[in-house]
Amino acid sequence: MQRMSARDAKNGFGRLIEIARAEPVAIKKHRRAVVVVVAFEEYEGLTGKKMTARALLKADHSKPKDER
Repeated sequence: MQRMSARDAKNGFGRLIEIARAEPVAIKKHRRAVVVVVAFEEYEGLTGKKMTARALLKADHSKPKDER
């Protein structure tokens, strides 16, 4: 698993995507891993859920539930 600072992830988002398609990437903030970015196929395998394009378009995860 590769590691990347939040700043590097933000500034190099395209690179983050390319790396995450090959292997999980831990994103660090204040020298502590806080999230992991994985390829979509990997996510589906981990959760056992297959997401259709329609379901992805309907899902609005951009705001916390209490702000929707």
